[in-house]
Amino acid sequence: IEVVGEATNGSEAIERALRLKPNVVLMDIRMPEVDGIEATRVLCERGPDTTRVLILTTFDRDEYVYRAMKAGASGFLLKDVGPGQLVHGVRVVASGDALVAPVITRRLIQQFLRRPAPGEGRPRELEALTDRETEILTLIAGGLSNAELAAELILSEATVKSHVTRIFSKLHLRDRAQAVMLAYESGLVEPRPSTDP
Repeated sequence: IEVVGEATNGSEAIERALRLKPNVVLMDIRMPEVDGIEATRVLCERGPDTTRVLILTTFDRDEYVYRAMKAGASGFLLKDVGPGQLVHGVRVVASGDALVAPVITRRLIQQFLRRPAPGEGRPRELEALTDRETEILTLIAGGLSNAELAAELILSEATVKSHVTRIFSKLHLRDRAQAVMLAYESGLVEPRPSTDP
């Protein structure tokens, strides 16, 4: 992992990330001038599609997690993670996957479990999708990679990739993290209760 730049505030973070085009930006939430959530939103709107944002902060409040993910962040880790976990997080996000600190994931799942069961039919937010695209979005929310989707649906990986690209385009999504979030928010999928005590 090569560090290509550092910034002391949100304005610098935006300027340097847009100029240097890193694969992953480690972003704090509370920074001078422009906070990390607004900086994330700007980078995700104006930056290259190859740049992902991983929030690394001491603040684990649910509203920050939600706002950061809505802004386009691909991951959310707390600053107490070990060096190995941080390196792993950077690589996961760089590969296009999503990552959320386990303590936050547990809380979010509990919140989802309190939601009412989804209604019949396709959720309103997903009306633009075909039946196949809805099926693929459901499987993405279940954590399947493109290769796993191809095996599950007996399709080529190229066909799956085309479907995923169309889903992201139709729903104005940046990456899998946002796709998973929308699938849960819309009620398309519900998390399974944990069997752990």
